[in-house]
Amino acid sequence: MRNIILIAAVWLLPGAGLMSQDTRSANIPASLNSFIQSLRYQSVNGQFPEIKFSAPQPGITKVHLVWQFTQPQQQDDWQLVIQPRFKPSFHWAPHLTPTSRHIIAQHVFRSPALIALSVWQQLSIMPDLDLLKKNPDVDWYMDVDAPANKLILGMSKSSVKEHTAFVRAGGGVYNPGKVEFGFYILADNDRQSIANPFRKPVDFLWEHWGAAACERSFAQHTGSMETLVKQTYDWAFHSWKKTVWQEFELNGKQVGAPQFIVNVTQSPNYPGEVNEREFRSIWNQAWFSSLRSAQGLYRYAKRTQQPELMAYAQQTKELALSFPQTNGFFPALIATEMEEVEIKGMRYNRSKGWSTYYFGNSNRNPYADDPATSPFHILDMSYTAYLMLTWYKELEQDQRLLAYATAYANALLKIQDAQGFFPAWLDAKTYKPLPALQQSPETSQSATFLFELFGITGNERYKTAALKAIEAVAGYRMPAGQWEDFETYWSCSDYGDKTLEGKKIIRNNMYKQNNLGIYWTAQALLKAYGATGNEKYLKQGRRALDELLMYQSVWQPPFIYVDAVGGFGVMNFDGEWNDARQSLFAELLVEYGKALDFPQYIKRGLAALKASFWMIYSPENEKTKSQWEAKWKFFGKEDYGFMMENYGHGGQASGAGIGIGEFTIYDWGNGAAAEAYNRMVDHYGKGFVE
Repeated sequence: MRNIILIAAVWLLPGAGLMSQDTRSANIPASLNSFIQSLRYQSVNGQFPEIKFSAPQPGITKVHLVWQFTQPQQQDDWQLVIQPRFKPSFHWAPHLTPTSRHIIAQHVFRSPALIALSVWQQLSIMPDLDLLKKNPDVDWYMDVDAPANKLILGMSKSSVKEHTAFVRAGGGVYNPGKVEFGFYILADNDRQSIANPFRKPVDFLWEHWGAAACERSFAQHTGSMETLVKQTYDWAFHSWKKTVWQEFELNGKQVGAPQFIVNVTQSPNYPGEVNEREFRSIWNQAWFSSLRSAQGLYRYAKRTQQPELMAYAQQTKELALSFPQTNGFFPALIATEMEEVEIKGMRYNRSKGWSTYYFGNSNRNPYADDPATSPFHILDMSYTAYLMLTWYKELEQDQRLLAYATAYANALLKIQDAQGFFPAWLDAKTYKPLPALQQSPETSQSATFLFELFGITGNERYKTAALKAIEAVAGYRMPAGQWEDFETYWSCSDYGDKTLEGKKIIRNNMYKQNNLGIYWTAQALLKAYGATGNEKYLKQGRRALDELLMYQSVWQPPFIYVDAVGGFGVMNFDGEWNDARQSLFAELLVEYGKALDFPQYIKRGLAALKASFWMIYSPENEKTKSQWEAKWKFFGKEDYGFMMENYGHGGQASGAGIGIGEFTIYDWGNGAAAEAYNRMVDHYGKGFVE
């Protein structure tokens, strides 16, 4: 009896490995013998589960484990370990686990899977979400130990470390009765599957959970997205206008745009003093683009015949054209000086006003925290120039937009390297390329811009440079999953910012990755296909798109307290659900669905568009509204339209409002969602979009 107690005690240690005295090996079905060397699972306090294997469809094995407990069982960690028979060269998981202490907590189970791939074989392990939806006593997790060639599933409570990593926590208790755990194994050696290891997992997750969850979600949300678009614009240009809308004179012209960020202290219903979260500014950057949001406002104003809103959109266009160009390059933001004021012994952050304006660049970079001295970001300029071209092509043929974008393109071509990449940053004084991310997937956005300019001008130079750029990304970065960009290291998730660029996390055989690079690459490859008709680019683009879809939620978890189906996460070291980037992704999914005649992508795109609105504080979003009011009790009808960019950012969520934030970024939230909706209505019609 004493030996049993000692074994259990060892298992209470965080990160303890499987112990041979307390594990069993399963009898692997013959169909898996060439893929799996061993499958070992632990007991709970000496009680082993009954384990069953079944084959619900060819190439898929279902594994089901069941315990029957007569009394409560306390055990902090339980594991099941699968050891492939082959040595994988590529791994994918939804989150990084740099040490044996770390786990992939269920908080990031959006499209949960572990993928191990060699030149000839693939294993994909996917938790049984039907069992997980039953809200089991102890949370589930996953893990990858690549050097030991282990794929790990388990049950344990977790806590959040760093931003945002998960480690095991104590306190796991299993209640009396039936306890179930299960997962699916996809084993494959098909050449097409090896070339795109995400295709079959994406299909499996959709067919088993996503399609039905999407239909339920659509049936529950019968209101029109147009209502939420109207609430967004009412919020920005009426009830919160004094705070959100910024208007001033620049070079003799009246310009304006919604400011970069506002927070709950700026609500008309807030009982205290205003404390601005960040420096007052207007951005044209890869995240926060006032020019993008203004296009949506232009489309809406034209459709609904509202000249006041049209005037706001035009002022924002004028502001973008007022950003000074030097040798073709231009800054990404305009800002005011800030100061601290003291009121009743408390200090508050306030703007000095637009008379103190200055131009600068995003401070999400490895070189400078001050936007006034931050380097020029090629990605930001390429995205802004691309938006100038879409405005020119789809809204109004203002020749100034084409001239501005062309001047930038001619400068851009001069800094393309021999392999085809564009650098990420240019020194703010010398305009010389800086060393960080010199050959990154940020290049793909420049390719998209150049393809668009080629389509308008017919100038083959732009097409040639664009093809060279996307060939570089697709050839050198995509196969390894090396999706590194500015957000990967130089935003809120700064793990590895000084040590990991260009390097894999050894334990996971994975790079730290962010999914914007995947999106830019999928978009550029579709543009390449359109420019050349070469099916190779469409095939490569589909691979990128399928990897992107591993970040989309295919179900409604019981531990996420807002609607989540169709929403996207961000990266493999962060905790967001329903991130604002889904409004960018939505139409690209539809475009691929139409190009490939693949309805699943179209449905996923529409689900992503709907999810773009689910964080809005509105009577239309009952779940979200209750969470906002649990967190900020002073919220009222004047705040309808307020929207945090995502949910559960810190790796935690609860029904009491944990997971709800405190700010709105109009250009990366409600304004961006409205733009995506209005653009897709113009392209496909309201009947299709709604």
